[in-house]
Amino acid sequence: MGCFRRLAGFAGLCVAFAAVTGEVGADDAFFKGKRLTVLVNYAPGGSTDAEARVFVRHIGRVLEGQPGVIIQNMEGAGGFVGAKYLGEVAPRDGTFAGYFTATAFLAALEPERFKVDFKSYEFIGIQAGTSINFVRTDVPPGIKEPADLLQAKGLVVGSLAPDSPKGVRIRLGFDLLGLPYKFISGYRSGGAAKLAFERGEINVYGESPPSYFSIIEPGLVKSGTAIPAYMDSNFDGQNFFIPDSAKGSPVAPFHEFYKKVKGQMPSGQLWEAYKGMVAPDGTATRVIVLPPGAPKAAVLALREGLTRLNGDKAYAEEAQKAFGFVPVWRAEADNNVVAARSITLDAATRAFLQDYIKNPPK
Repeated sequence: MGCFRRLAGFAGLCVAFAAVTGEVGADDAFFKGKRLTVLVNYAPGGSTDAEARVFVRHIGRVLEGQPGVIIQNMEGAGGFVGAKYLGEVAPRDGTFAGYFTATAFLAALEPERFKVDFKSYEFIGIQAGTSINFVRTDVPPGIKEPADLLQAKGLVVGSLAPDSPKGVRIRLGFDLLGLPYKFISGYRSGGAAKLAFERGEINVYGESPPSYFSIIEPGLVKSGTAIPAYMDSNFDGQNFFIPDSAKGSPVAPFHEFYKKVKGQMPSGQLWEAYKGMVAPDGTATRVIVLPPGAPKAAVLALREGLTRLNGDKAYAEEAQKAFGFVPVWRAEADNNVVAARSITLDAATRAFLQDYIKNPPK
């Protein structure tokens, strides 16, 4: 009996200790009582903004401490303004995160434009992606299938900025195919570019698979206004791959489209530049980052929350409904290493692309 009482007493102490440590754990949750601001580096209305808003509605629920979460848009210079603000101005206390698109390529192309090295940011989540490029069917002499692109006259490519990766990838692809075209940049968001496409101001544009399948395909493609030409290839430095967002799509990657219409794989300096470009941009199209020097507790908590979000049913249902795709984030401990590797371009490729971007067709 005495032994039983001693064991019971010990068990009671364990329960009491567990309760206390549980309370301490809850109190120690990094985001408890805080508010997380998610900065989007493009204007409202585009694909990045659409994805980020679904993210914002759910991430606070799965983070330990369940903080309030708000979104802030900061567009400009093809995404540079918001990306630079996070590293140079935003608080580094773990309460300010970036939800960025195309920043990996911008940092690889012009690292000197970042006062704070983008590779030093804390990469919470990495998402591979691509663009599905589409063309108006009324482009002379008429576009009924992707191969008709080779006979097209009066092609006008739209882009958010001269160095916006989507626009540069289309330019490289068209130059590889030998297609004449005009190039118009300066649209502040994907929504603005879409309106320009609908007006006929531009007749070629690219969108991420989520936006393409939720907006472009049910609207412009089904109405007969546009058809998809090809999606940008994804290249990890060694192999081509299809990102999760485009798996199952009938749209061919660029290198397969090129081989079909030209009878061989692309080659030469333009092709090497294309591969050099899609390596950083296709590997880390979207990133969720904290500023350099953010508390490790914030990094771990947000990465753990992102891992939970990957398997969250409510998030998946809303994402599927909103843009026809459930983002799957790489949220691993070695994200910083993977991101730094993808952001590095060799000097020759960087110099060629910098000169290429400065000299778009009129």
